[in-house]
Amino acid sequence: MKIIVAGTGFVGLTHAAVISESGHEVYAYDIDKAKIAAYRSAEREQIERYVNEPGLATVIAENIGRYLFFVDDIKPIIEGTDAIFLCLPTPPNPNGSSDLSYYFKALNDIAPLLANRVDQRRIVLVNKSTVPVGTARQLERILKEHDVPNFGIASNPEFLPEGDAVERSRRPDRIVIGADTEEDLRIIRRIYSQFVNHVRIRYIETTPETAEAIKYVSNTLLLTYISFWNGVGGRIGETFPNVRMEDLKRGVTSDDRISTWGSYVSNGAGGSCFGKDIQSLIYQLQTAGQSADLLQSVHNINEYQKSYLLERAVAEAGINFNHKSVALLGLAFKKQTNDMRDASSLKVVEGLLARGVREIRAYDPLAIHEAKRFFDPNKNHLFEKITYHETVQEALRGSDAMFISTDWEEFRGISRTIEQCVEPPYLVIDGRRMIPDFEELVAHGYSYLAVGSPYLAAGATK
Repeated sequence: MKIIVAGTGFVGLTHAAVISESGHEVYAYDIDKAKIAAYRSAEREQIERYVNEPGLATVIAENIGRYLFFVDDIKPIIEGTDAIFLCLPTPPNPNGSSDLSYYFKALNDIAPLLANRVDQRRIVLVNKSTVPVGTARQLERILKEHDVPNFGIASNPEFLPEGDAVERSRRPDRIVIGADTEEDLRIIRRIYSQFVNHVRIRYIETTPETAEAIKYVSNTLLLTYISFWNGVGGRIGETFPNVRMEDLKRGVTSDDRISTWGSYVSNGAGGSCFGKDIQSLIYQLQTAGQSADLLQSVHNINEYQKSYLLERAVAEAGINFNHKSVALLGLAFKKQTNDMRDASSLKVVEGLLARGVREIRAYDPLAIHEAKRFFDPNKNHLFEKITYHETVQEALRGSDAMFISTDWEEFRGISRTIEQCVEPPYLVIDGRRMIPDFEELVAHGYSYLAVGSPYLAAGATK
């Protein structure tokens, strides 16, 4: 099959690279010439400036020039194409609705080329971006307005967790296809032929609208799990003495009916999907006259988690952050990625700067480059207070307190590192419960404040 993937962000680049492994002729298209040049180089360092995903650079290097090609002009490759996957950004508007401007601009650029192609074989345009329910019909309308002949529309939402996207693309738990005609379904079955009759992978064919809704319900349910544990389990652990959070999780999830996924407490979930998708679904339901109270509560709890530990630090630990130096460990929204979109660290930085810190000593193994883009001093002079460091030890030295914001494994059990780098009195704020032996820290004169646990002052006993 000849396939075009329009948009080479996290979703588009991963999708293009992995389906090229099946022997399809795949053209990854983007208008960003610098990005395309980086991908064409097949050099890991260049690729990971834009998308840092484990194993992805290797897949690109192995397939580029054989089955995978990168282009910044779609016109020369439009002939003979069987399918175009739309993998374009759909960021939230201020009111929570999805901004489809990138999507419709690309579509209006592509449609005239499709209308004038010589080879008028059947072509399917596939939404892979997360788009509001009913967007496929808007796609159909635009193509008809441009008199595009012999086309079909489909929805094929992605379910890729960052940090494990390559393997989950190769071995997905499900493939969801929404299309109207058997002809279009046959084309997509050929693209995903290795999954159609798989004994483990669920291959689901439905309507475009249902496929669009499946993505929203999936992501909002996952965020609901996270918010439930933060808003219920976490509050119980922080309120009632002698409640062991890890035992609480094990005891509750021992029931086979209750998911173990999401059964952790943290300083909030971030990334490019959860927050954006739940806001969009809230908007869609409310616009249609439906209640979205549950979803609004889930969203509110998650946003609260991102900043409330600083409030607890002031109220319970009595710290005054004014003129203090704080080590911030972790900038990405989760481990194994450099993605900082909607990351909890953004709210931590905002809260610390608002409280007058002297310095934020930041460290992350992958996200420093991204952080410098997010915290540009030319946009806000307060970002000059952020310094970047190459190791945990370097970030800790000279600080008055620390905040763990990302669940990188190297932060797990770093009690000895803390004791080697800084002396008490010192406040450890653990937003990911990464320090299981916190009692030793407290016994040695450090104060400890963790999500899901009461505050422990230096020298306190459980």
